[in-house]
Amino acid sequence: MASPRLETYCCPNRDAATQLVMDFQPEVFCGVCIGSASISLLLTILQLLPKKGQSPRKMPKASSSSTILLLISICDILGGLGMIFRSSVWLGFPGFIANISVVNGTDVWPSTFCVGSAMWIQLLYSAGFWWLFCYAVDSYLVVRRSAGLSTIVLYHMMTWGLAVMLCVEGIALLYYPSLSSCENGLEHAIPHYITTYAPLLLVLVANPILFRRTVSAVASLLKGRQGIYTENERRLGTEIQMRFFKIMLVFVICWSSNIINETLLFYLEMQPDINEMPLKNIRSAALITWIIMGVLNPMQGFLFTLAFYGWTGWRVDLKWRKREIPWESMSSSTVGENTYPAPVNYQSNIHDSKKISTTDSQQTDEAISMLSEGNTSSDERLTRSSPIYQGW
Repeated sequence: MASPRLETYCCPNRDAATQLVMDFQPEVFCGVCIGSASISLLLTILQLLPKKGQSPRKMPKASSSSTILLLISICDILGGLGMIFRSSVWLGFPGFIANISVVNGTDVWPSTFCVGSAMWIQLLYSAGFWWLFCYAVDSYLVVRRSAGLSTIVLYHMMTWGLAVMLCVEGIALLYYPSLSSCENGLEHAIPHYITTYAPLLLVLVANPILFRRTVSAVASLLKGRQGIYTENERRLGTEIQMRFFKIMLVFVICWSSNIINETLLFYLEMQPDINEMPLKNIRSAALITWIIMGVLNPMQGFLFTLAFYGWTGWRVDLKWRKREIPWESMSSSTVGENTYPAPVNYQSNIHDSKKISTTDSQQTDEAISMLSEGNTSSDERLTRSSPIYQGW
């Protein structure tokens, strides 16, 4: 699981609340983390692999949106690998880990492993949070036709730059001036927790707003087709709205336990003695949410692939083929380099779109092409200017 308590545990003089959760059935907890991360890792990779029976048609050059979705999955995979490695070492070498608690110990490798593994997990999941925020921004810009492949460079700079900067800053403040001196006061811990949870809270607050504005913009584009809002267009808008809802639902499910657990532990830290009887229920709730975090945090990778692509099936095709664009059947044009392929295979929309008459399709294409800024009404310009067919 991903929690700033992992870095706090590397301090020999750790606080009592951190000691409480880290000493609660450590073998069971590490086993839960390994099991959950392994299942999520295997299912995530299975989801991303091409499947037999998939259309052999080639997908055009990747867009910024599809690239961001892939990077989110990669961050989850690498973060899950970090959890598996860290928990495996904890289970396999308990004596090695026990040396972390030794103050002024001569062996620096236990503390180095503790800090390094915790930073790896925290950095990858923080980067995943930033990429998810970039995806919400990019979705909105796609509808406004202000995004393109060139923006992915800016996303990389923002995501990795902020993730590394916040992670290093939080760790430096926590361990200043040394590991043996950290956690002597909240002035060490609070900045670390703020830098850790800042991107998570940003996604919880900003992404729903951006998704809502994107859905509204999509509805406006659909209604703008000669003023006709058909059942097929309504269904298309609903599919997009449901996809955003699934993404946020997965995020809330996987990370709400972290916020609850951290709130409870901070409350315990404020108490003179966390072992008092009146605090028994709070301690129990903190321990329960701690185990829940070990289950849900690693599962984010697999659950996100379900929200992004839907269930892709078990039949893996080792001959790699690029994913088909769900909206490709709506237009017979050749897609340009600024297109935004859809990573989700909404089969119902494909079948519905094939039932549209040729005359109605041509009128719809011409209406949407008029939304582009100064572009012609050719099929190629239509595909470039229509985020409805390209961005999801």
